[in-house]
Amino acid sequence: MSSEKTEMSEEPSYEAARDELIQIVKKLEAGGATLAESMQLWERGEKLAEVCQRWLDGARARIDQARQQEQQGEGQAQQPGSGASQA
Repeated sequence: MSSEKTEMSEEPSYEAARDELIQIVKKLEAGGATLAESMQLWERGEKLAEVCQRWLDGARARIDQARQQEQQGEGQAQQPGSGASQA
């Protein structure tokens, strides 16, 4: 279980994980690997896909947060009486 923690602390960037995943898919599609090798490649691919998904989920959360803050800012600016009094 300590190896899982090590892998998590040394998580690759999105781009690195994606590129390695692409190479794994190409190897699997090309065939020629033994069943054991194919299973190892598949398992590594699953882990890399999870890494990519975590990066994408994090990016989506940041985008959603930024949009929400922007909308809140616009809503406050458009509310009557929230700014200086109008004559």
